[in-house]
Amino acid sequence: LCFPQKLWKMLESDQFQSIWWSEGGKCVAINKDLFKVEVLGRGVHQRVFNTQHIRSVIRQLNLYGFTKVQRDIQRSASLPEFLSEEAAASAHSQILYYYNPSFNRAHPWLLGTCKRRAALKQRALDAAGLDERPL
Repeated sequence: LCFPQKLWKMLESDQFQSIWWSEGGKCVAINKDLFKVEVLGRGVHQRVFNTQHIRSVIRQLNLYGFTKVQRDIQRSASLPEFLSEEAAASAHSQILYYYNPSFNRAHPWLLGTCKRRAALKQRALDAAGLDERPL
């Protein structure tokens, strides 16, 4: 399976607590610390991805056109409320959100359109009759 298909299977499985659908099935949410242990810390024969590093998974997300979504958290003016919100925001910062318009829980048929960016670029060059390789 390619990366988007593996990701989809993980999201649809109840086996993983570190990754889930967010925003009505439009974003992928990843609890970074739990993902490192639960998914990337598996033995060689149980690995979902061929890596043990979160950076590599994030690189794959970017290569397949996912963009990181920033979460805006409103802050309170009172000090006690601000401090409790700050603690919640710190825990929340361990959660990464990624969006791809072709990766939507309500539209599984779009999964086939999730392609690596390098492949898209090469296809466009081929269609235009151009060759990017140096002479």
